[in-house]
Amino acid sequence: MPRVDTQEFYQEAIDQHGTTAEGVHWNSRHTQECRFEALRALLPEDISRLTLVDVGCGFGDLHRYLARDNDLPGRYIGLDTLQSMVTVARERTGEDIRLLDALTDPLPAADYYLCSGAMNTLTKYETFCFIERCFAASEQGFVFNLLRGTDDSEIFNCRHPDEIRQWAEQLGAEVSFREGYLYGDFSVAMMPAIISRSNAHGPSHSEE
Repeated sequence: MPRVDTQEFYQEAIDQHGTTAEGVHWNSRHTQECRFEALRALLPEDISRLTLVDVGCGFGDLHRYLARDNDLPGRYIGLDTLQSMVTVARERTGEDIRLLDALTDPLPAADYYLCSGAMNTLTKYETFCFIERCFAASEQGFVFNLLRGTDDSEIFNCRHPDEIRQWAEQLGAEVSFREGYLYGDFSVAMMPAIISRSNAHGPSHSEE
């Protein structure tokens, strides 16, 4: 059973805070961009020829963050389950933004998938399925963040790096972590083993 009604959870925040970082349930734009920075560090240095799918793209804030540094991928695709977010993201980015549920709908193929925050209210089972599906749709890897902690919240989905490492092994992936950028948060790069070993931007073993 889902923890929350996702549509209602985010629509209430949008109604209260508008099309801002707070409107997608981040504390502030600063903490949102700290997470973006951690995820960007897990991608290759040059993404200008890659296709990147932003799962749970919200209002297109990641696109804006990358564009500010002239660091956009060759092709950007945004996915979200809320029509209101999809509409705004299309207007703001001019990119291919799709109304799509990553847990149930067919996913577009891409070099990399990225997810910042969209798993924060999923159940444990949904989280594994989300990771499994995005990893399978990506050719070179899936980078994402999660809340760190014990899984005892009625609303928020907290996981531990050791658990993610076990899931990566089940999926035949190699995994690396970034921590310390924000309390209670960690970022993950999950890559096919052959990609991880040849990737020049980082090691092929787990980091904490």
